[in-house]
Amino acid sequence: MSDLQHKEKLEIQLREAYGRVTYTYTSHLKFMYRLNQKNKILRYSQITLSAISTGGFLGTIVFDKIILTTIAGLVSAVLLALNLFFKNFELDEESKQHRMAADKLWLIREKYVTLLTDFETLSIDEIVVTRDTLREETYIIYSESPKTDKKSYSESQKALKNEEEQFFTEVELDKMLPLQLRKNK
Repeated sequence: MSDLQHKEKLEIQLREAYGRVTYTYTSHLKFMYRLNQKNKILRYSQITLSAISTGGFLGTIVFDKIILTTIAGLVSAVLLALNLFFKNFELDEESKQHRMAADKLWLIREKYVTLLTDFETLSIDEIVVTRDTLREETYIIYSESPKTDKKSYSESQKALKNEEEQFFTEVELDKMLPLQLRKNK
């Protein structure tokens, strides 16, 4: 195999690895977002149910209505069931683990972009060493990170393929850059 053919195969492999890392990075972000939403709903539900049950019991003192006691008791039972069901769920902690995984994968993704940018100026040996290092770093992150689910992957696929979530147009980049760095001033 010629050096040119070998370099072409390496580039294909690196581009595919970049794609996989980008998908996993985005999947962790999507999973984290869903966990944060669930946690927010849970917390607001607990506060609301707590307020209703407390208000119901206080209302029975003032108005002496049995219906208020019944409602407060039912709401309190629902709140207890909710708290018992979610007592072993650490949504905040799980969300933090996905954030940490995404942060680590972001760096790997950027290293792949750098490698692909410098690709033409590097020797085959330099490319292979960097590729192998990135593969090992990626493996360590994957083995230490929580897993995502099918829904997160589907959301990532939609975001990356249809909405181009991780990518910018030339115009978008120009708007983000300081005036002196813009291509179209």
